Amino acid sequence: MQFHVSSHLEYEAKFPSTILFSIQAQHTDSQVITNESLVFDPPLSYEEIEVDENRFLRLETGQEKSIQVTYQATVDSESELLPAKEIDSMPVSDYGRAAIPYLFPSRYCQSDRLGRLAWDLFGAIPTPYEKVIGITDWIHDNVEYVAGTTDSQTSAYDTVTQRTGVCRDFAHLGIALCRALNIPARYFTGYAYQLVPQDFHACFEAYVGGRWMIFDATHLATLNGLIRIATGRDAADAAVASIFGNVTTKTMQVDCQLVPGQKFEPMTWKQLHRRAVSLEKADETLEDSGGS
Repeated sequence: MQFHVSSHLEYEAKFPSTILFSIQAQHTDSQVITNESLVFDPPLSYEEIEVDENRFLRLETGQEKSIQVTYQATVDSESELLPAKEIDSMPVSDYGRAAIPYLFPSRYCQSDRLGRLAWDLFGAIPTPYEKVIGITDWIHDNVEYVAGTTDSQTSAYDTVTQRTGVCRDFAHLGIALCRALNIPARYFTGYAYQLVPQDFHACFEAYVGGRWMIFDATHLATLNGLIRIATGRDAADAAVASIFGNVTTKTMQVDCQLVPGQKFEPMTWKQLHRRAVSLEKADETLEDSGGS
């Protein structure tokens, strides 16, 4: 499916600062960018940096006080729907090497502090895939989505205590609970088709059956209508803008639309018990297990 994505951000800088942006769609085998544009107003020099497929823009504000950035792209994205009953369990010893770092606690996902809760709630569920569905549904039912109730310091442990948050917090809690159950999980940020209101959206991916599957504990996103911007251990690796200096966000506008002339069949959270969604091709997820 082809999607047109765009974002427009405006900032006010008090003094010369550095901003590290993550707003560009990833280049992968299952996500091809057919055209894109990037405009800074006023024109400023910037550096493009790629780290583990995440694309960063490093911008120096210099003496400019008001800065605008506009990004647009047309992206051809493929997602795979997999029968849930065919997703096999896999021991940790068989995990691909690239999945191993996503087993450990991280800054916002303190899985080591949530182990007892995770095993009490989900330990008896028979398969890893069903455990992740249980985690996703539990978060949706027990954490209230309330804008403005959390900030950039809020962690998964805070969220399970406060029981409020936004998509970032829902994703962090899902990741932490998965890792507590020995299921690798990573943070996902992207553009989301049919998200209301339109914004950058955070979900999480869990590594089950040797594949990365996408889950959204907010139940707000259409799972096969997501365009990947970045992935990481948590939001610290994939923030839309990391600011080094004194810069204030003034405006943020985001949009994701289906390119006309296509038929789109949404895959929602209600269908997860029958089908799973992977945003990667099978050959992208095949990795050495590390065994000798």
